Amino acid sequence: MLWQDCKGVEAGCGGKRRLRSTVIAMRLPCSFWFLLLFSTGGLLLLLHLQDLTETIQQGPGAKLIFPHGQLVSKDQCPHCADAEIQASIQPAKLFLQAPRSSLLNPRDITAQVTKNHRKLLLKSSSPLLQLSSTPAGRAKNSISRLTRVQRSRRKLMREVCAKYRSSNIARAVTRQHVSRIYVEDTHKLLYCEVPKAGCSNWKRVLMVLQGQAASTGEIQHEQVHYGNHLKRLDSFNHQGIARRLETYTKVLFLREPFERLVSAFRDKFESPNSYYHPVFGKPIISRYRSNASQTALRTGEGVTFKEFIQYLLDVHRPVGMDIHWEPVVQLCSPCLIDYDFIGKFETIEEEANFLLRRIGAPANLTFPSFKDRNPNAARTSSRITQEYFAGLNLTERQRTYDFFFMDYLMFNYSKPFEDLY
Repeated sequence: MLWQDCKGVEAGCGGKRRLRSTVIAMRLPCSFWFLLLFSTGGLLLLLHLQDLTETIQQGPGAKLIFPHGQLVSKDQCPHCADAEIQASIQPAKLFLQAPRSSLLNPRDITAQVTKNHRKLLLKSSSPLLQLSSTPAGRAKNSISRLTRVQRSRRKLMREVCAKYRSSNIARAVTRQHVSRIYVEDTHKLLYCEVPKAGCSNWKRVLMVLQGQAASTGEIQHEQVHYGNHLKRLDSFNHQGIARRLETYTKVLFLREPFERLVSAFRDKFESPNSYYHPVFGKPIISRYRSNASQTALRTGEGVTFKEFIQYLLDVHRPVGMDIHWEPVVQLCSPCLIDYDFIGKFETIEEEANFLLRRIGAPANLTFPSFKDRNPNAARTSSRITQEYFAGLNLTERQRTYDFFFMDYLMFNYSKPFEDLY
């Protein structure tokens, strides 16, 4: 319109020589203003597009920082990237804070929260924040996390031992203290056996490390437990024991105590067993069952979980203790032996494979996950454990918890029932 008006002024001036020079003089300002407005519009459009392209997708572990100093983690606001953010937060602007583990430290980027931006967040991806999503990045994060876990577990174990160990008694490590520890000399590994916490598969791994088998899958259950393929630490002389305790990697894997106890009961008393039924079942039924049948007294079959708990808590047991339900603090003596690695059954595959890489095991050796005894039976879980303990009264549950109290405390397991103290 401005250009046309300028033309109109020129045409209207006709043959008036006096105004023609004025019209010619106005052409330059009109062209200038037209170009200035055109450039300004293009600049505004360019700035808006740049604002959109600078919007980056939130990476793993990042935090959303809103005005008024309020922090909202991505876990608390899982749909912030693709849905309207709650009005109570008042998100006028959004800042992205990269995780501390990022290799680079980009400056904070301010972005206007609009629907177009959220669409762009879903479609675009920042190479910087994708570094932690690569296989190498995930492996590095996993190693760092597992290393911190081990540091924390060892610290707690030492603190509990220091608190409860008698200061006026200097105890030496005896052969009995190391009788449950298996030796693997090639990779300088000492493994304390905790039954019902993956010990059968750990023995398979030790046999492969020693070259006695090519893979864990080809080793049968009888070979693991009755083949005498592995050496125990108590089979060495005093100097051999001391040297290995000083220089080898000492490993302990354990399990939630109540869950381990139920797993042992199901395995030894609910399935056919030529040893535990006559050796443990018969005296348990004889002592704790009123009007027991002759068949039960003769075979020892059919022990109930309540009868088993009565035997466990009896200071005058009719038959001795067994390693399958003995507390870990007694099996492995963690206050006398400073273990380098404390693994848990609940995350055994990840932690065992992490350990195998640390000791230089063959790359193709991984911790097996198969269940070789009673493979058709469901693996004992927290839900199954709760079902078994539901048949006990509060006093029996509390006394059982007291029996395993040091395992719960030293290895940071939560109380299995809220009414326990």
